[in-house]
Amino acid sequence: MSPLPEQPISPLDGRYRSAVGELGEHLSEAGLNRARVRVEVEWLLYLTDHELFGSQRLDLEQARRLRELVSGFDQAEIDELARLEATTRHDVKAVEYLVRAKLAALGLSSVAELTHFACTSEDINNLSYALTIGAAVREIWLPKLHAVVDALRAWAVEHRSDAMLAHTHGQPATPTTVGKEFAVFVRRLERIAVQVESTEYLGKFSGATGSFAAHVAADASQDWPAISREFVLSLGLDWNPLTTQIEPHDWQAELYSRISHANRVLHNLCTDIWTYVSMGYFTQIPQAGATGSSTMPHKINPIRFENAEANFELSSALLDSLSATLVTSRLQRDLTDSTTQRNVGVAIGHSLLALDNVLRGLSEIAVDTAKLDADLDGNWEILGEAIQTVIRAEVTAGRSSIADPYALLKELTRGKRIGQQELIEFIDRLDIGADAKARLRELTPRTYVGLSSELVEYLDS
Repeated sequence: MSPLPEQPISPLDGRYRSAVGELGEHLSEAGLNRARVRVEVEWLLYLTDHELFGSQRLDLEQARRLRELVSGFDQAEIDELARLEATTRHDVKAVEYLVRAKLAALGLSSVAELTHFACTSEDINNLSYALTIGAAVREIWLPKLHAVVDALRAWAVEHRSDAMLAHTHGQPATPTTVGKEFAVFVRRLERIAVQVESTEYLGKFSGATGSFAAHVAADASQDWPAISREFVLSLGLDWNPLTTQIEPHDWQAELYSRISHANRVLHNLCTDIWTYVSMGYFTQIPQAGATGSSTMPHKINPIRFENAEANFELSSALLDSLSATLVTSRLQRDLTDSTTQRNVGVAIGHSLLALDNVLRGLSEIAVDTAKLDADLDGNWEILGEAIQTVIRAEVTAGRSSIADPYALLKELTRGKRIGQQELIEFIDRLDIGADAKARLRELTPRTYVGLSSELVEYLDS
């Protein structure tokens, strides 16, 4: 058997690349290296802009050409970094050498020693990860989440009045509406989205053990914490003044916990929709050319929601592991975070793939109102709650002498199926006021939805 041509190991880089490939712009090795180059270049420009150590401010053209190393970062730089790292055996050092080479080409060798000045590798890495993760979440993951929420909101509004038999503990329960149930998920996800959007992307820039020791040794007259703060903020990040060699990654743990929370809420949505499909409440819209089963031609499987379930689970498992691992570092530094963080793209990628499946799945299902009505009509006993509650009110108001309304309805309905006529006859025999009796006679499982439709309006509050 001849060997296969080189193939991707991860399905995210193979089968599912079309759904998640844009994450590679940020959460790939190349994306990370481009961010590293950006941090190195911007730090060099900061130092020369402030003419530290006798350096001279670069003119606009020199600065523009230096920044082109970032804006024009492409396969040539990727290949060059690979070549450099093969020698240095150190990824950040390879980036430093790449920038130094660019300085030489621009005739700026006089400031070459300001490249990576007073930096430990983690000064570059933590800022680069914050930049790439922030961009991936804000530009790719959050917009996809918002697209799903918007689709759910549209469902909530469109089906706000479609009465549906609810099920608590898997048993028939007080009816709701399809729209209200979708609105619950919208509300849950919107809260989490706000939390994700409020993430602090923290950065440190304070040397080998977070003490600015090398900086002070070079020039004790400078306010290095102020310089560090100004530089980190200039990158659009939040500054962390108290760190070891590494930024402690607490913000990452918080972010991953929030994304994982969103995953689990959406996993709950998927299992509910899958169940509604199996109950016949939702129908699946046939897709041209699609096959549900290799042997059963009639089948349309809810594969979008099943695929989403699995990928939400994978994503949360990875995100939970990241959150647990990244907040611990032995003494002032160990490298457990180094290899762990390289999987951030995989973790968010599985969530993004799941979101894509949910969005596509929602466009491929429809509400079967006939089935909803049939199930409601087959469960008149659920009105027992309404009847016993009305009796309680009548007893309190002095219009009834019934001793134990709950027990009375329990005897009539528990574990039984009763029909409309049987229930009306029971109501007619009740010792309650005429108005209450009339209200109960008019009540049906389809109308016993309370304020379900009106509650959808709270999505705008």
